[in-house]
Amino acid sequence: MIYSGVFLASKEKPSNELLLLVLLAAVGARTVAMTLNRIIDREIDKRNPRTSNRELPSGKLLLWQVYSVLAAGFALYLISARLISEFCFFLSPIPLTVFIIYPYLKRFTPLAHFGVGLGLAMAPLGGWFAITGSFLNFADALILPIFTFFWATGFDIIYSTLDEQFDREQNLFSFPSRFGKERALQISAGLHLLAFLVLVLLFFHSLKGFVAIPPLLLSGLLLFLEQKKAQDVELAFFKINILLGFNVFIMVILPFALS
Repeated sequence: MIYSGVFLASKEKPSNELLLLVLLAAVGARTVAMTLNRIIDREIDKRNPRTSNRELPSGKLLLWQVYSVLAAGFALYLISARLISEFCFFLSPIPLTVFIIYPYLKRFTPLAHFGVGLGLAMAPLGGWFAITGSFLNFADALILPIFTFFWATGFDIIYSTLDEQFDREQNLFSFPSRFGKERALQISAGLHLLAFLVLVLLFFHSLKGFVAIPPLLLSGLLLFLEQKKAQDVELAFFKINILLGFNVFIMVILPFALS
C-alpha cells in the first residue's frame, strides 16, 4: 500500500532513487513491526499450540538474534527515512510508537484489532509524505489510509478467529473471544463494507478515470469473497488479501499511467 500512497501523491512516476528509498523504509518498518510483535508475544506464542513452533518460542532463534534483526530493521527504516527527507525523518518515530504499543493492546481491550489497522494505515500515508514532504493537502492524503485502516482491521478480526478458544482461555482480548466468532465476523464484514465505501470516495475524489472502475469493482468483489471465505483463513487472509492489495495499487496507478 505504500506505493499506492506514493503514486497518489505524485500523479506521475517518481524517480527510481525515491522508489528504492521508500521500499527500503517499508522493509525496515515492516521488519521492526513484525519482530517487535514476536518479541513482545513470545511467552503467549509459546503457550499457543498454533504458534509454539515459531522460531523464537521453539528455540530455533535466540532472543539476542531476534534483537539483532530488530536493530537492523530499525536502522534501515531510520536511515531510509532520513535520506527521503528531513520531514519524513521527523515523523518516523510515530509509526515506531504504534508498533510498540499495539502488541500489548490484546492484553487489555478487544479494540486491539484497530491497532493493527492503524499500523498498516500508516503505509500509504508514509508514501504520500515521501512525495509531498509536508502536510499540504493532508485531508486528501487521509482517504487511502482510512480505507487501509478499515480493511486491515477487518482482516485481522478474520485472522484472530484461529485463536478464539486460546484467547478465551488465556483471558486475551479479541472480538472472537469476547463476542463470539459469528458476531466478530459480522463486525469484520461491516468494516469491509466501510472500506469499500471509502474506496469509492477515493475514486470520485482522486481518480475519476473510467479505467479505474474495473479494479474498483474487483476490489468490492474481493472484499465480499474475503468475507464469504472467512471460514478458510488461509484463503481469505493470505491469498485474497494479497490480490486485493495489488488490485488497489493498480486502481490507483491506471488513471495516471494511461493519461
